[in-house]
Amino acid sequence: MSEEIFDVVNERDEVVGQGTRREVHRLGLKHRAVHVLVFNARGEVFLQKRSMKKDIAGGKWDSSASGHLDTGEDYDACAVREVREEIGLRLPAPPPRLFKIEACPETGEEFCWIYRCESEGPFTLHPEEIETGAWFAPGEVTKWVNEKPADFASAFGLIWGIHHTHRCPSA
Repeated sequence: MSEEIFDVVNERDEVVGQGTRREVHRLGLKHRAVHVLVFNARGEVFLQKRSMKKDIAGGKWDSSASGHLDTGEDYDACAVREVREEIGLRLPAPPPRLFKIEACPETGEEFCWIYRCESEGPFTLHPEEIETGAWFAPGEVTKWVNEKPADFASAFGLIWGIHHTHRCPSA
């Protein structure tokens, strides 16, 4: 399989070129990603534990589904694709956007749109991407993130902190 190609963006999230996944990450170039938080009717959030095969944050807990935009792809299409590929959830339309995070060190220089949707599962986890997954009460996640931030992908700690406090950064 050929290496993924990402759009490289400037500080205003405007496409200025393309690069391979490896080159974009190695050079710390700004690029785009999405994170989707899936909640059930009980208000619990589904979190995934990233596969140890992942090149970044292997074995860390993360959003329900997340991923990079392919070159030419928009955020909404990527959100629908990632939940289908990673957890087998088929959405008829893009889920609602919650907020956008500016590219920063915690996100690996990714501009990230954060989405929220509802589903009861069960999910079909992609074995190359995800080691396991589970439902957690939001208060439990907040306590865990605060006490053991190293258990989580760095972007997730930032996302959860913003989501939990209902603050939306300007984007």
